[in-house]
Amino acid sequence: MTVAIIGFAVVLTLIFLRLPIGIAMALVGGIGFALLTSTQASWSMIAQTTYSTGLDYTFSTLPLFILMGNFINRAGFSDELYAASHAFLGHRRGGLATATIVASGGLAAVSGSSLATAATMAKIAMPPMRRYGYADSLAAGAIAAGGTLGIIIPPSVIMVVYGVITETDIGSLFIAGIVPGVLGVIGYSIAIEAWTRINPAVGPRGERTGWPDRLRALTKVWGILVLFLLVIGGIYGGAFTATEAAGIGASGAFFLALARGSLTWRVLVSILAETVATTTVIFVIVIGALIFANFVNLAGLPVGLSAAVEAFNVTPIAVILAIVVVYLILGCVLDSLSMILLTVPTFYPLVVELGYSPIWFGILVTVATEISLITPPIGLNVFVLRAALPEVPTSTIFRGIFPFLYADVVRLLLIVFVPAIALFLPSLR
Repeated sequence: MTVAIIGFAVVLTLIFLRLPIGIAMALVGGIGFALLTSTQASWSMIAQTTYSTGLDYTFSTLPLFILMGNFINRAGFSDELYAASHAFLGHRRGGLATATIVASGGLAAVSGSSLATAATMAKIAMPPMRRYGYADSLAAGAIAAGGTLGIIIPPSVIMVVYGVITETDIGSLFIAGIVPGVLGVIGYSIAIEAWTRINPAVGPRGERTGWPDRLRALTKVWGILVLFLLVIGGIYGGAFTATEAAGIGASGAFFLALARGSLTWRVLVSILAETVATTTVIFVIVIGALIFANFVNLAGLPVGLSAAVEAFNVTPIAVILAIVVVYLILGCVLDSLSMILLTVPTFYPLVVELGYSPIWFGILVTVATEISLITPPIGLNVFVLRAALPEVPTSTIFRGIFPFLYADVVRLLLIVFVPAIALFLPSLR
């Protein structure tokens, strides 16, 4: 265990020194494996891990869902989602912020990316909220928090990565994320309601939209609704696997973008290049994490943790709460993907041995890492907003996200103590 803990410390040090996390984990994992076995064995392990990961059929889900999200973003559906949410909620106190949360949830359902959702909604939602006199703190906080829904509402890139490295059914993970994702939208909406009741000036009421305009706005988002129902409904009904769903989703998004006239050869090449670049970065991190996981497992850290739990007679729920605390702390300095790949290979065997469901743990980890996207001082969604809205100080954005952090912690505890929140829908398959 000592060797493995030293390995973790070295990886974190290299990350703080700005070495890319995939390279840091591969470097430490390869050297550590060589020290425990031999240089030849280490090179063989690295080659086999890289080769097998690149050929893993399950991983084909990843670029396809990324491609689907890129087509949807370029097709401009995000504007219609916000317009529909605004039509139904904009007249309420804090209604534009709530509309931002709802629209972010819809966009997250097809993009699978929190950072993309936050960046897109910053351009769409901030101008109207400012026009109606919303405080920058509430407006920016709602956009940053709404963006986090991208990794819990399916399809989710993080869930795909978790499913691959733990060999958990990705379709079941997607379905398990629906209720926690909806709870996230509800919790954020309650946070906005509470904030605007305490201080109505931060989120004044907007104009009321008539029912004809509401229905007109709703008809413009039919493509998003059909695509989401096709992908998730097909998986839930057993019509196709998660990989097939990804292919259908990407194809559907392509034809929707084509039908709207938003695709040209130049745009298509740009979308494909962006998808390749994103996929490549994720693959480098995943391969590095798997190399590091092989070293950690060989060093005996998962077995050592299990033995420590038995020796100290710690209750299973105490172990889970300790793991949650670790994620909340790591969230202050690491992004969600890095946290998943650095910790899951170590924690997963322990959690399964304690008798918990791999699907439940996947949702718990996803929600915990989701919180990291808006946690000071390295909340990535906050810095995405800072780049998109350079006139808004970082301190203002962080001040705006605290009510949403409270809602996230409540949801996280509900999932810990009421596992049925994550497991009810998968149990019906």
